[in-house]
Amino acid sequence: MRLLSLAFAAAACVSIVPAHAQPQSAVPERVTFPSADGKTTLAGYLYLPQQRRARVPAVVMMHGRAGAYSSAANGVYEASTLSKRHQAWGELWAAQGYVALMVDGFGPRGYPAGFPRHSYDSRPEALNEVTVRPLDAYGALAYLRTRSEVDGARIGLQGWSNGGSATLAAMAATPPGGKGFVAALVFYPACGLKDAFKDAGYKPYAPTRVFMGTADEEVSPKRCKALVDASRESGGDITIKLYAGATHSFDDPGAKRQSVEANAEATDDAVERAVAFFRQRLGG
Repeated sequence: MRLLSLAFAAAACVSIVPAHAQPQSAVPERVTFPSADGKTTLAGYLYLPQQRRARVPAVVMMHGRAGAYSSAANGVYEASTLSKRHQAWGELWAAQGYVALMVDGFGPRGYPAGFPRHSYDSRPEALNEVTVRPLDAYGALAYLRTRSEVDGARIGLQGWSNGGSATLAAMAATPPGGKGFVAALVFYPACGLKDAFKDAGYKPYAPTRVFMGTADEEVSPKRCKALVDASRESGGDITIKLYAGATHSFDDPGAKRQSVEANAEATDDAVERAVAFFRQRLGG
């Protein structure tokens, strides 16, 4: 499956330059749509398959605490300055024949640059990953269902870090209208989830797969394994794949992360598993 990793290698070579200077295929379409919070208009970046067929599956993508954009964006927050990781995954899903929607939940609320490490306790309640950001995911789901090229019954959810926590919370919520996501991919989330599931327990309504490294320096693999194990015991269709020696953001295609052998190996394996999982659950 080395071919799948080429999307990440290619994304690592994309420089932060104005949109008009980028190859057309590298720049997604910017769209706006309402969050299910009823008050926020979100921004999103739409990756479309080159070969268009009617009614294809789709993926909603949720960024982490650093936001949707590259740290080198230098105040320019647009399609051409999305982070390498988000570009790589968006392009990968489009290459698989899916529509992929990268949701910017921070920019429309005044925080386009996201937040540094060790800032968790100072982040505003308006960005709560358990009570607010899942509503952004459902806003994106509703938007995709308005698009003629998307099969609204075959939409998956993917999130990283803080967006991974939001994905976990979204998958345990009651979907608006009773029709939610078909499956979810969760990369290195914080699994405390503000103790929202401490009493009732955590159980996703659709198959959910978690990926993280044992050397994660930001969140606790032990806590996530405990959450998954307890959920499985209560009948939850959820698993966790722990990669020995891999760090937080192990799938970032930049040279710094991928120079760690454990990260490169984890990326190859996680991409292969993610593609196979969504192919099984979403088709395409």
